[in-house]
Amino acid sequence: MSTNLSKGPTRSVEADPRQERKGATKPADRSVEISAGKVKIRAQLLDTPTATRIWLALPIFSTVKTWGEAIHFETHVESGREHTARTVVEPGDICFWVEDDRIIIVFGRTPISRPNECRLPRPCNLWARALDDVRVLKVVRPGERVSVAPVRD
Repeated sequence: MSTNLSKGPTRSVEADPRQERKGATKPADRSVEISAGKVKIRAQLLDTPTATRIWLALPIFSTVKTWGEAIHFETHVESGREHTARTVVEPGDICFWVEDDRIIIVFGRTPISRPNECRLPRPCNLWARALDDVRVLKVVRPGERVSVAPVRD
């Protein structure tokens, strides 16, 4: 016998998008759109603790800062340094700068890069890879709005 008969009619409750995202646990199910100024790129999340923390915190809104051929911006996400953190990355690697709770996307040389490399200021957690050409970020200027949002299928 059902126990909810005496509780009256059920109400329709709008689903919490964060709860829906918790169900997308496979990295292949998790992609984001990063909009900076008038530029948009898509990225596929990796299977890392930082990627999961960022995924569950979406959407993220911030303001861009530039550093050489890189953009970075503050988030409200906190994550510890992972054992796979790195200081040298490839264009298209999307990283989390642990000490400053920032997302950093390098599309070329930074002020501390050596020849033929993209060097970050500190070891950063790799959490996503761009699906689009990140060189389009060259037109983004400091102070422009940036957002990271889940891609809806």
